Amino acid sequence: MLRRIAGSLFWAARYLERAQWRARLVDVNYHLLLEVPPRDAEPWEPLVRITAEQELFATLHSQVTEAAVIDFFVFDKENRSSIRNCIEAVRANLSPVRHLISSELWIEVNRLYLESPRWSAQTLAASGVSAFFADLQRHFYTIAGIIGNTMPRDLAYDLIEIGTMLERPDNVSRLLDVKYHYLLPRLEDIGGPADLRQWAAVLRSASAFEAFRKVYGNAIRVNRVVEILVFDPAFPRSMRFCIERLAGALARLAAEEGDPSGESPSCDELLTLLRNGSAEKTIASGLHEFLIGVEAMCARLAAQVFDRYLSLG
Repeated sequence: MLRRIAGSLFWAARYLERAQWRARLVDVNYHLLLEVPPRDAEPWEPLVRITAEQELFATLHSQVTEAAVIDFFVFDKENRSSIRNCIEAVRANLSPVRHLISSELWIEVNRLYLESPRWSAQTLAASGVSAFFADLQRHFYTIAGIIGNTMPRDLAYDLIEIGTMLERPDNVSRLLDVKYHYLLPRLEDIGGPADLRQWAAVLRSASAFEAFRKVYGNAIRVNRVVEILVFDPAFPRSMRFCIERLAGALARLAAEEGDPSGESPSCDELLTLLRNGSAEKTIASGLHEFLIGVEAMCARLAAQVFDRYLSLG
């Protein structure tokens, strides 16, 4: 497959996953602050930390307020990763490869793209934050369902899978790291209502709350949250699940290319780490260091994928 086409499918998938992820982050944080009155002066600041965009945010906004963060995450044309810009990027990348995707997928992406210019702080206030993000999530779930049910499992599908499964683990890692490393509560608050609500919010941000309760019930513990989001082989947003799906897609891509050298990008090191690890051991040896290491390995893997299959140079 031509590198330009491969790149379009790969980046469309990454931007789509990024937009959905950011929508969940904002929505979950909004509801969390409705339930629990904030103690911090800037309760929206952790969202900017999760996405590692403090420097860009500071150039565009003087204070980390609810209105400023929602604008930055949803509407801001200066933020390449705002939801609006991500949706525009998805459409721009899918436009030249319409012959490789289903017409249903193109129609739904185009519908969302045509809606996005009408978004504003005023329209959000009129409809309500909850209603706005609920409608946005319905769009994303519809698109995911269309991809899963209308596209043949061919190279185009594998490239979408590769983009999606490279984006997800990085997002989950940043989410866990900010909660565990930057938002550690006071010693007396560990395990208390506010701490547990934050961990529940972490699960909801990863669409994992109901899956968690089916496995562990209502008792939220840090090690259990880490287990389902990092090491669980069945939950579709866990790091292990994503990397295993990524490994399968990369293997099929290498086989299709007929790579005789064995130089295709490999997930083996990361897979071994995730298959042999556990939450208990990881927390005991340092969760922050583990997550930083996973992020670095994912970044190297993404660079290898780009150099091997996407680079035009």
